[in-house]
Amino acid sequence: MDNSNESCSTQLIDGDGTFNVDGLENFIKEVKLRECGLSYAVVSIMGPQSSGKSTLLNHLFGTNFREMDAFRGRSQTTKGIWLAKGAGIEPCTLVMDLEGTDGRERGEDDTAFEKQSALFALAVSDIVLINMWCHDIGREQAANKPLLKTVFQVMMRLFSPRKTTLLFVIRDKTRTPLENLEPVLREDVQKIWDNVPKPQAHKETPLSEFFNVKVVALSSYEEKEEQFKEQVAILRQRFFHSIAPGGLAGDRRGVVPASGFSFSAQQMWKVIKENKDLDLPAHKVMVATVRCEEIAHEKYSSFTENEDWRLIEEAVQSGPVPGFGKKLSSILESCLSGYDSEAVYFEESVRSSKRRQLEEKLLQLIQPAFQSVLEHTGCETLDKFKEAFDKSLNGGERFSVAAHDCTQFYMALFDKGCADAVIEQAKWDTSRAQEKLRRDIDAHVASVRAAKLSELTKAYEEKLKVALSGPVEALFDEANSETWLAIKKLLSRETESAVTEISGALSGFDLDEQSKEKMLAGIKDYARGVVEAKAREEAGAVLSRMKDRFTTLFCHDADSMPRVWTGKEDIRAITKLARSASLKLLSVVAAVRLDDEKDNIEKTLSLALLDTKPATTDRNITTVDPLASSTWKEIPLSKTLISPVQCKSLWRQFKAEKAETEYTVTQAVSAQEANKRNNNWMPPPWAIVALVVLGFNEFMTLLRNPLYLGVIFVGFLLVKALWVQLDISGEFRHGALPGLISLSSKFVPTIMNLLKRLAEEGQVPASNNPHGNPAVASKSFRNGVGTSSGLSSTASNVTSEQEPEYSSPSKQD
Repeated sequence: MDNSNESCSTQLIDGDGTFNVDGLENFIKEVKLRECGLSYAVVSIMGPQSSGKSTLLNHLFGTNFREMDAFRGRSQTTKGIWLAKGAGIEPCTLVMDLEGTDGRERGEDDTAFEKQSALFALAVSDIVLINMWCHDIGREQAANKPLLKTVFQVMMRLFSPRKTTLLFVIRDKTRTPLENLEPVLREDVQKIWDNVPKPQAHKETPLSEFFNVKVVALSSYEEKEEQFKEQVAILRQRFFHSIAPGGLAGDRRGVVPASGFSFSAQQMWKVIKENKDLDLPAHKVMVATVRCEEIAHEKYSSFTENEDWRLIEEAVQSGPVPGFGKKLSSILESCLSGYDSEAVYFEESVRSSKRRQLEEKLLQLIQPAFQSVLEHTGCETLDKFKEAFDKSLNGGERFSVAAHDCTQFYMALFDKGCADAVIEQAKWDTSRAQEKLRRDIDAHVASVRAAKLSELTKAYEEKLKVALSGPVEALFDEANSETWLAIKKLLSRETESAVTEISGALSGFDLDEQSKEKMLAGIKDYARGVVEAKAREEAGAVLSRMKDRFTTLFCHDADSMPRVWTGKEDIRAITKLARSASLKLLSVVAAVRLDDEKDNIEKTLSLALLDTKPATTDRNITTVDPLASSTWKEIPLSKTLISPVQCKSLWRQFKAEKAETEYTVTQAVSAQEANKRNNNWMPPPWAIVALVVLGFNEFMTLLRNPLYLGVIFVGFLLVKALWVQLDISGEFRHGALPGLISLSSKFVPTIMNLLKRLAEEGQVPASNNPHGNPAVASKSFRNGVGTSSGLSSTASNVTSEQEPEYSSPSKQD
């Protein structure tokens, strides 16, 4: 590339037809052509070889094309096509110097390059200078006619030719005025146009449709150099603002934007070299497509490398980014605006299409970040909702009110976050994220509601369990005909109370009637289940309960006081009563009777187990065992606790295990017999009469001698003291032999204890009895005896209660 002052030039196409791609790219960068948009013009020049084309361009545009040296003779100076920038002309003007026609170097037959270069110049140029000699005007065999034929012929190869200005530059003007030369020139040009073969579509198309014909004349450069320069300076002014309306190329069309000039020129020359017809509209679309794609790619790359975008992309990985939408909208707008400014001059349909593709590609790049922002915002909002919701519930707010208020507030907060994340260029719908958050919130509310209701249900179930278990167990302990009625009343009362309380508590949860009824039904079922479970528990321990019931009723009277067997009690009747009570207990726990169904379980059990009538000996009568069944007639299987067969088996076990019941009855019988013996220790009446008759003399002797009475009285006191201390009546209550054995072991210690107390009483100081009153001593002795007897009686009773009683069981009658 050659540089001189403001002008620079490069060989665009060499003499062999090779396109200089690198040279053109460097030239475009040097002259900053890409920044020009559509504000640039292309001027080319055609003409015979050695007609002064390069000289004209150098003087007209300040270029530095190589000129012919006149002293060396006429020869080819410009080979191929050269490109330069016009110096000091606005707008930017590119000047192309074409190889001359009719050159002897290529010969007469080598016209291919001539036509190719002419077609290339017409395709890319806004203004084409046709350099011609003045003396050729009006001549049939003029040197410019082949050139014009070439120009018009190649014009037909353009499917839609651009309108080009043909500026005929008449060189070495003679004295003939231009006004006379121009009509002749135009006439020659029109004849050539009319004779050129045209496609059917352009048979009648006038020359003015494709060309603006202008004519200018210049003096001889060699003979009148100063005048030539003055005329060139005047002509130069016409190239200022040449593309403005009214300028030399003011009505041009199909202009390729400056940024696509290089690619367009390359593709044009490639098509021309392949000897194909040049479809300029299609070429324009193709250039626009390639350049817009290049611009879009550049802008996409610049976006991905944008520091602000990288920071945002990194930040969204850890949480929501405040102002995400505005920040990205600004970056996107800057990127798309840059595309618009660079692609503004290309074909609108292509430009818009590539812009949409660029925008879609950028939005695809951004969308994952956008989704991350929505996800983080949703998670953060959900966490805040949970915290606020729990706080409201802990503060005592009603569940339904807290759920509604918190949901509305935090959904609105999420909507605000979505609005902050929305990108102006994208019409992304955030409704899915909103629906997801709503589902998450509803799911959390539902889980908390379920947990709260579960806690509430468990609390009332526990309350019901406490309220029912103890009383039901107590009612079963006192099992009688009214037990199940009392249990039903208890169950109804406690269930109604719990249902009333829980209904009030459920009002704060805003449940539908169906759910509420289901929960209340569950509470009722649970209460019923508690009672049934307690009944089954009692049924499992019924055998021991029956034994306890028998022992309790047998050993205690109607006032629940321990029985004292005096010999007047009917032990057989008491035993039968206790067994009947045990059987009633069995009948009570045999089935669950929480409904109003009636049954004959108690009657059936009494007839089958307590009826002692002898079995009939009549073989013709078949006896049916009412307990030979696994179900009760009136009771469904689900409510049966003890089947008839099991009842019979339990009663058999109850009767078979006699060790406990029979021992109790045996003890009672023994106590009765001992009591009878104790009550019969007095002698018969006849013995008493005999003693009075036969002992009359001795009695009278005692009356005559009172000393004997004193001795007898002291002896009586001693015997009484021994009787009390030894508890003789109590010892003989269990039989004569056990009584004698017990008394023999206690007799000596008791005598020693009495003597010790008498000795202690005799050693009382005289001050307590200064007069030696025997009455006082006697009183003290009686008191001692009384005290000793009281203590002895208490000790004897405690000992008797604590000693275990043993008896061998006897067979039941």
